[in-house]
Amino acid sequence: MAFFLETLIGGLMAGMLYSLVALGFVLIYKASGVFNFAQGAMVLLAALAMARFAEWIPLWTGLDNKVVANLLAFALAGVVMFVVAWAAEFLVLRHLVNQEGATLLMATLGISYFLDGVGQTIFGSDIYKIDVGMPKDPIFLLDSLFEGGVLVNQEDVYAACIAAALVVLLSIFFQKTKTGRALRAVADDHQAAQSIGIPLNRIWFIVWCVAGVVALVAGMIWGSKLGVQFSLTTVAMRALPVVILGGLTSVPGAIIGGLIIGVGEKLSEVFLGPYVGGGIEIWFAYVLALVFLLFRPQGLFGEKIIDRV
Repeated sequence: MAFFLETLIGGLMAGMLYSLVALGFVLIYKASGVFNFAQGAMVLLAALAMARFAEWIPLWTGLDNKVVANLLAFALAGVVMFVVAWAAEFLVLRHLVNQEGATLLMATLGISYFLDGVGQTIFGSDIYKIDVGMPKDPIFLLDSLFEGGVLVNQEDVYAACIAAALVVLLSIFFQKTKTGRALRAVADDHQAAQSIGIPLNRIWFIVWCVAGVVALVAGMIWGSKLGVQFSLTTVAMRALPVVILGGLTSVPGAIIGGLIIGVGEKLSEVFLGPYVGGGIEIWFAYVLALVFLLFRPQGLFGEKIIDRV
């Protein structure tokens, strides 16, 4: 039973991190109605910026305090993501207002390749480290219930708590604020939103800024766990089944979908892997997403679209 709980908790922690990346996809889709292929590049760029600024700030200022240096690096990386949001809106998106979804999709694909190139040019292409002080040593819980206790990674717990706090804030933002309601209106119909006075360009800028902050937090956590390298862009691909499962328009769906995928991957690898030769963790999420596409393409919490003719 202790081993099962360890696997379950590990899956939940991994699922929260998948959800954090999936949130970026959901945010952009809710505001523009298009799938943002640049989200993986945004995560990588944010992680690169924070890792490099954390190295450069002590050299520039002579600062010895690591915590302050990390906070300044996080703030500067946030500025970088705001600049990316402004450039994406000003140079690309405002010229594509009311265009077809396929056009916006290709635009985000172009932004993705551009960010990959710019990130490598400015910050380099080596493997960098982000150390934000999260404890990496495992701990044992429930010693009184199970012999030897349940092994839990402290870094995963801290990362999951950060992701959960961000999710709660975003849910409140979308449901309770005027800007959040405007974002939902823009996603439903660009032209109708403009006709009632909602400034489409400003809304797109805001949502790309929020997606940039989400990418920064995701990049910080994944960079701390895996190191900052260009393979981080593939983390976004691991989040694709999450948004398919939870629904492209639902913030809570991204969370529930991430938890299901994370737990399913871990449990299937541990308990089914020995019977199928292993490797099931790699493809489990995509097979599950395929099943949902066949039987419930809008996902668990997505809005069902009904076309009337």
